[in-house]
Amino acid sequence: MNWIARLLRPAPHIPLLPRGQAQRLYPKMRWQILESTFIGYATFYFVRNNLPVVSREMGQALHYSMEQVGNILAATAISYGIGKLFMGMWSDRSNPRYFMPLGLVLTAICNFAFGAVSSYHVQLALWALNGLVQSMGWAPCGRSLGHWYSVSERGTMFAFWNVAQNVGGGLTGLLVAYSTILLGWRSAFYVPGVLAILCAVYLLIRLRDTPQSVGLPPIEEWRNDYPAGARKDGEQELGTRDLLVNYIFKNGYLWLFAFANFFVYIARYAMLDWGPTYLKEVKHASIGQGGVSTAALEFSAIFSTILMGWLSDKLGGRRGMISVLCMIPVLLSYLGIIYGPAGKLWISLGLFGVIGFFVYPAVLLLVVSALDFTSKKAVGTAAGFLGLFGYLGRTVEGEGIGILAQRYSWNVALDAVVVAVVLGIVLLLFTWRLTPHHARPAGADRVRAERREERAA
Repeated sequence: MNWIARLLRPAPHIPLLPRGQAQRLYPKMRWQILESTFIGYATFYFVRNNLPVVSREMGQALHYSMEQVGNILAATAISYGIGKLFMGMWSDRSNPRYFMPLGLVLTAICNFAFGAVSSYHVQLALWALNGLVQSMGWAPCGRSLGHWYSVSERGTMFAFWNVAQNVGGGLTGLLVAYSTILLGWRSAFYVPGVLAILCAVYLLIRLRDTPQSVGLPPIEEWRNDYPAGARKDGEQELGTRDLLVNYIFKNGYLWLFAFANFFVYIARYAMLDWGPTYLKEVKHASIGQGGVSTAALEFSAIFSTILMGWLSDKLGGRRGMISVLCMIPVLLSYLGIIYGPAGKLWISLGLFGVIGFFVYPAVLLLVVSALDFTSKKAVGTAAGFLGLFGYLGRTVEGEGIGILAQRYSWNVALDAVVVAVVLGIVLLLFTWRLTPHHARPAGADRVRAERREERAA
């Protein structure tokens, strides 16, 4: 295992290139990092959001109850949430060029095995393992973007990159639905698995680690764009204790963002995990229309995510304010799905699109807010901390909706989602006035450590 640790460790800094060569190379490399992480993260969704699209067909073929399907969804959500924290810590001290492709290969293997077996308990374990290795996707992307894009452009660039999940998730709905129609439900795991392997090879060719690893200066130096309180020599990798204690656990803002994320994720995933099943059972939709519902959720967010990210930069980082304003239409859309005209499938599909249009900007801006309030050397850990709370929310949603819908009714299950959306809005109201200007170094230990380093220098 030592060779794996050596392979994954951060790429070493090399001597700086001549200024003229660096000026020509920097824009090209920034685009290369953005493009490769975009394609890579979109591909992670092929081998992650495929199960909800065929959960009804798989459940019927294997005689699973809705509660059992909910257990599988909940298992992958909790393992993904835990994995996001620990894989985030690992990725902050790893090379994305190898870390991310490894995650894609492992998740492809889980998909191949999941599609090949028919045992409930084996599939439960495999999809939980899939959630764990899926958490190797976001963190290396966050590390890469945090090193190649500065804080003043972070909202816009993260928003553009974040569209990867909508492209990947939307294509998954269509790819999986029509693969199932042509080849059966097991192909919903084989076809995405093959695509994940191919993408892993592509990432090995295109991805790189930090600017310094290819002979370029730090992004803050290149753009002369240092965030408030940042040290111009702060390029040392952080230890595990420093990451967790000083940059995460002592950061009160991150706790606020994390609790809000718990409820926002319920709003995000309720219709992704259960929407196709809900439409088939209540609105009598076909499997193809169920796949369209996933695409509507995902594709509707592409323009809005970029717009809201750009707007948050233009408003000086008022990401909390925009998140609150986005969650209000989400609340109204869930109420429309529950209490709107019965039998009108097109209305439900339209409301799915409205949910996607507004909930994804809130998801993005909560993560970007967390990054605003920590170091770029702790990007993966901070995002993992938020992700842990978010996927605890998804765990509650995945398990809870299945139980409530089976034992009571779909309306009762969706009423519970409405309550979660209201609680999310209440918590987000506390972030209304926050901007990156409010960020402070986290913890007296960090301040003392920096002073010791300065004296030693």
